[in-house]
Amino acid sequence: MENEPEEITAALNQVGARLKRLRTQRDITLTALAEATGISKSTLSRLETGQRKPSLELLLPLAQAYRVPLDDLVGAPEVGDPRITLKPRQANGRTVIPLTRQPGGLQSWKIVIPPSSADPDPRVHEGYEWMYVLSGKLRLVLGEHDLVLGPGEVAEFDTRVPHWFGSAGKEPVEVLSVFGEQGERMHVRAKSGPKR
Repeated sequence: MENEPEEITAALNQVGARLKRLRTQRDITLTALAEATGISKSTLSRLETGQRKPSLELLLPLAQAYRVPLDDLVGAPEVGDPRITLKPRQANGRTVIPLTRQPGGLQSWKIVIPPSSADPDPRVHEGYEWMYVLSGKLRLVLGEHDLVLGPGEVAEFDTRVPHWFGSAGKEPVEVLSVFGEQGERMHVRAKSGPKR
């Protein structure tokens, strides 16, 4: 593969040695392994010596034959640091802190909205939004509705409906927002209680 990341190339280069070490530790012959996997003896030999690039079609039967996770055969790189670096930015007088890293799909933010006497200016755009009030009071104008939500309250709406939100009190309001540009909706699943 052109422009393959160095970590991937290094991991793939070690597969052959891992396969050979695993086979010899388990005292399995190439012939027996070929019978167990349906992969020819010559292909197995070329994999172990690095003359054949490993593919999923070859590694899956080997992982099954050895009864090990595929990650053990390829030495998959460790997952990076799971912490998200929060870089607040200012937008329309509000502090917006992104909570997701990946582009596209559902996006989440923490939004801090200062108190304001601004008149609502409802807007519309594609998408679906879910908002959870962390602290303060949120004023949400949604179509014909003019609502005030307090801590722990949630609103969920189609953003094609004219909407506006801001602080409803003399204190800032903090909200957690989950937004999907393609109209993805937030799904909350709860376990049902034990049957009686």
